[in-house]
Amino acid sequence: MFTTLIEPAELHVHAADAGWAVIDCRFDLARPAWGEEAWEAGHIPGALYAHLDRDLSGAHTPDTGRHPLPAVSALANLFSSWGIDAAVQVVAYDQGPGAYAARLWWLLRWLGHAQVAVLNGGFAAWERARLPVSRACPQRAPRQFRPAPAAHMLVTSANVAAALAAGELARAQMLLVDARSAERFTGENETLDPVAGHIPGARNHPFAGNSDSQGRFLPARELQRAWEQTLHGRPASAAVAMCGSGVTACHNLLALEAAGLPGARLYAGSWSEWIRDPARPVARGS
Repeated sequence: MFTTLIEPAELHVHAADAGWAVIDCRFDLARPAWGEEAWEAGHIPGALYAHLDRDLSGAHTPDTGRHPLPAVSALANLFSSWGIDAAVQVVAYDQGPGAYAARLWWLLRWLGHAQVAVLNGGFAAWERARLPVSRACPQRAPRQFRPAPAAHMLVTSANVAAALAAGELARAQMLLVDARSAERFTGENETLDPVAGHIPGARNHPFAGNSDSQGRFLPARELQRAWEQTLHGRPASAAVAMCGSGVTACHNLLALEAAGLPGARLYAGSWSEWIRDPARPVARGS
């Protein structure tokens, strides 16, 4: 069973197995059609395509962030149509670092499916290994995916607001860890959301720091050292991952798991949901 990361050579051995499902999650926030076009131009043989907005996010409302979680029933139907059930090993990949693939990884784990891993280095690593690429549109027989959502893995805006009011963030009883870049976290250069800054008491751990220059996750020991500095003596279970919209926060959650530091939760609404209510406090600077 692969539950965090898998190497291209390991996936290649199993790529044709009916008990394995490979999902291409390539995406670009600035070009929402690019990922699917890239999949059509060439993908790992047998890989289906998952669109961040259409498949891995729910409908926007006036109260949600940019990428709200899909309904559990919608995800169950989607995973069933992809031929995923409890016996299937799922592998997700994107163009490289895993920022979008980690979203699918987390969604499956949230619904009780442990057998899911992210391809280390993504499609770029697959190509560097000179492994085969296909343009064929794969067909998988549907299976019955039975969701078992784990409520303890999620934190809501109301939970964060209550913890902030109670002083839990100041006392580090809840470690809110923001995966955005330092410039966005401090409010110096906000590129996606209408309000700049961060939630008071949050700490910054940019997800890009989990990977090397080729988009591969750092070795487990290096990840562990970096995350222990951010956790500052607290258990990983105290950490709540967030970002702009709940997507790259999953990359931090995957990095924690790969480092042997399980138990952190996701604030799925993240910054773009927090700022929907102008009464919620905002901090700027480091």
